[in-house]
Parts: sequence; C-alpha cells; structure tokens
Amino acid sequence: MARIKTIGVMTSGGDAPGMNAAIRAVTRAGICNGFKIMGIYRGYDGLINDEIEEFSTENVSGIIMSGGTILKTARSKEFMTPEGKQKAYETMQKRKIDALIVIGGNGSLTGAMHFAMEYDVCCIGLPGTIDNDLYGTDSTIGYDTTMNTIMDCVDRIRDTAQSHERIFFIEVMGRDAGFLAQNSAIASGAEAAIIPEDSTNVDQLARFMERGIRKSKKSCIVIVSESPKCGALYYADRVKKEFPSFDVRVSILGHLQRGGRPTAHDRILASRTGVGAIEAILQGQRNVMVGVRNNEIVYVPLVEAIRSDKPFDRKLIKVLDELSI
Repeated sequence: MARIKTIGVMTSGGDAPGMNAAIRAVTRAGICNGFKIMGIYRGYDGLINDEIEEFSTENVSGIIMSGGTILKTARSKEFMTPEGKQKAYETMQKRKIDALIVIGGNGSLTGAMHFAMEYDVCCIGLPGTIDNDLYGTDSTIGYDTTMNTIMDCVDRIRDTAQSHERIFFIEVMGRDAGFLAQNSAIASGAEAAIIPEDSTNVDQLARFMERGIRKSKKSCIVIVSESPKCGALYYADRVKKEFPSFDVRVSILGHLQRGGRPTAHDRILASRTGVGAIEAILQGQRNVMVGVRNNEIVYVPLVEAIRSDKPFDRKLIKVLDELSI
C-alpha cells in the first residue's frame, strides 16, 4: 500500500457547531505529522468540482470559536450516483489526495463508506452532527452546543408560558433520535418530552395530559422531537380539540439550533477527534469513525457507526417523569 502523503478534509451535510474546531485540529495535527492538507469546499460537491485549496496553519487561525464551517457544506445528490463518485475519484487522483477525512453525520459517513468500498480510498469519519445519533461515540460534535441553545430558548419561552398560563409545545431537531429532546427537557425543567424512542402503544400526549396537568400547574413546556407526521403542530392541534380549555402555543426552533459559538465540550471533542483522525491514518487504519467513549478515543468501523442504532438510556424517561410532578 502506497504511503499516504496528502489528506483532504471536508465538512458535509448539515453544519454543526465545532466543525471549525475539527478542521483546525485536522489541519494542524496533519501538518505537524508531515502531511499536506487540502481543504475541500462544499463537501462532496466540492470534491467533484475540484473546489480545493492547500491549507496551512494560517488558514485555520482564529476559527476554533466560530460556529458553522469555513469549508462550507452541502448535501450532494450527484455524489450518490456512480458518475459522481467517479468524478470525485478522478479529482483525488489529479490532486494526488491519498485519504479523505469527512466531518459529518449519518448521510455523510454513509457516502464515505460507499466511496471507500468502491474505489479503495482511505476514508476517516468525524462525528459532526447535532443529532448525536452515531453509534460508537458518547457524543457528536455540535450536540452539546445545540442542547445548550435549546435550553436557553426554553428558559426564555417559560417566562411567557408562566405569565399567560399556557402550554407550549417546542419542536427541536434530532431526526429519528430523541437525545436532544429528552436531555434538553431535563436540563430546562420541562414537564415532558415526546420522542421517537418512547413511541410504544401508549399515547404519549394522553399520558402527559393525565399526569402533567394539575390545577396547581397551568403552564407547561413539552419538548417534541421533529417529525413529518407527529411534530409540535400535531400535538398542539390535538390538545385544542381534545382539551379545549387549555391555551396552547407552538414554537419550532428550527435552524436557530444549528448556529452559535461552540461550547468548550464541543471544541475539545472536535480537537481530540481531529487529532485522532490523523493518528488513525498514521496507524494505517481505514474506513473508521473517530469517537470518544468513556473519555477515550475509539475507532469504530464506518459500517457500525451508521448502521447500528445508538442505544437510548430509558432511565432518562423516568428521571424526567419524576422531576416534572
């Protein structure tokens, strides 16, 4: 196997606070260990279209505290086609890029896995997603910042909820994972969280209304994981029909959750996994995601990281239930 000399780094999919810290770590650790680092703009689209620049340590100065990503990001439909992958591989050959470090979530790392399998390219993934839904790492880059942003928003909304004695359904991101909703509900003192992991035959709304609404508690906060069918609007409409005596409002936090300065936790996680990605390449590892488990750097095969369901601690549901009485 030829020695790796040049490494490409990109951010892909939805942006997450801490991505810049990860770019900085990959660039500086790579240069420190004798690699040439190439910054690839706009994710896989940039790889296809040769939007690539050699990075020096100066390129990443002063970015650790910034949200978003200096490399920009995109969701590439073209890369999902055989022709798109072929173009991307040809760009890598032209630019003499020997390995890719992809900072992104489930879809981005899935793309990296298929690319690695089809073209025998060394791909290393970093878990950059606010959803915290990647298997094999305790936390993902951006998750902690987003949870703190949600908590701050809920604190502010609670002032209005209490002043007007309203029920607020607050919708947060998370896709098919309820980590953001459940933990931000605990952190903000919400009365309930409606999450996909708790979608048994029990009607979560009915259970909450029976347990959570008392004469002494006329204002309530319910955190709801986003869903095309059963989001915050769905539950608010149900309360209006089934419990017309309550004053109900909805707040969908949306892209507000993605931005902002990354927390210390996310900066450290991004820095450690960025350095870990370079160490993985030095060790000859291929097609793994770099995570942190029990405060130790771990290397998880990409196929495991994206295909295994991250375990949800159901004890958290009991914690919220008991604290919201």
